[in-house]
Amino acid sequence: MASKNSISLVSFLVYLVASHAIFQQASGAGECGKTPIPVAATSLSPCLSAAANARAKVTPICCSKVNALIKTAPRCLCAVLLSPLAKKAGIKPAVAITIPKRCNIKNRPIGKKCGPYVVP
Repeated sequence: MASKNSISLVSFLVYLVASHAIFQQASGAGECGKTPIPVAATSLSPCLSAAANARAKVTPICCSKVNALIKTAPRCLCAVLLSPLAKKAGIKPAVAITIPKRCNIKNRPIGKKCGPYVVP
């Protein structure tokens, strides 16, 4: 029997793939540059458990993905965390915003607002 988290992750990824097909036609630069938010969100799938639970271990691959995202498009992380897709996946923005600190990412946007949250 599949766990609730497994089903949630699979549902989230299926939704992202479908969303990508819709947003693929969009052009221009947004918070994630020319990358649609659903595609950026997919790249952060290794962070799902850490984004839903403050006590969950943040994996090295998650830290790597978050660090790369912050370097290329700093506002993209916030856009992904506050997106309807993140909410549907069970991500808690107040927990997810702590991932860069939990990964000890030095170039994180400390003190910057992400919706009602402030990056620690």
